[in-house]
Amino acid sequence: MLSKLMEGTDRALVLKLVLFHTLVIAASNYLVTYKFDLLGHPLTWAAFTFPLVIVATDLTVRLVGKAAGRAVVALSYIPAIIVSILVILAEGAPSSVAMRIGFASATAYLVGTMLDVYVFQWVREKLTAWYWAPALSTIAANFIDTYAFFYVGFAGGADEFMAANWSTIAFNQTITKMIVGMIVFLPAYGILLRYLQNKMGVDTSANKD
Repeated sequence: MLSKLMEGTDRALVLKLVLFHTLVIAASNYLVTYKFDLLGHPLTWAAFTFPLVIVATDLTVRLVGKAAGRAVVALSYIPAIIVSILVILAEGAPSSVAMRIGFASATAYLVGTMLDVYVFQWVREKLTAWYWAPALSTIAANFIDTYAFFYVGFAGGADEFMAANWSTIAFNQTITKMIVGMIVFLPAYGILLRYLQNKMGVDTSANKD
């Protein structure tokens, strides 16, 4: 199945993106344990790192096609589980907690980013302006990813604070990710897109499967 996904894609680019996705997931799993209040609303610092994965996925689909986006997500899934578990264990959590959060993180990543790939391409085919596809796919992916992660990772879990407040934190994280995505990462996406188009000589007006 993976060989089919890799067919017709730039394998070196895909593997670099897999490494990038894995590193961002590791950083997000580390930062999700650091909580703070923003205007009285509980958040974690991971809200400011995970949107980088969405930007990278959207750029991949835009520049080299949906097949490459699917390949990156599929190949990142197992490393995401492993690195997530190792990060949580390194923070001193019991193995049962690390396994649960690791699985939650990787599964939320898989569902959220795979949805991002399809939403991005669908919007891109309907609306030609460059900003619609990354904006709408970011909203959809962050909503699904955040709620999936916090529900699977913390609902009814050993961490009493997170078990009692996961839905509130998930809502706050989702809103924060969307705001950060629109204000910071969407303009960054536009700048990177223009730079990479010029460097790679890619015509992104054509739809890619």
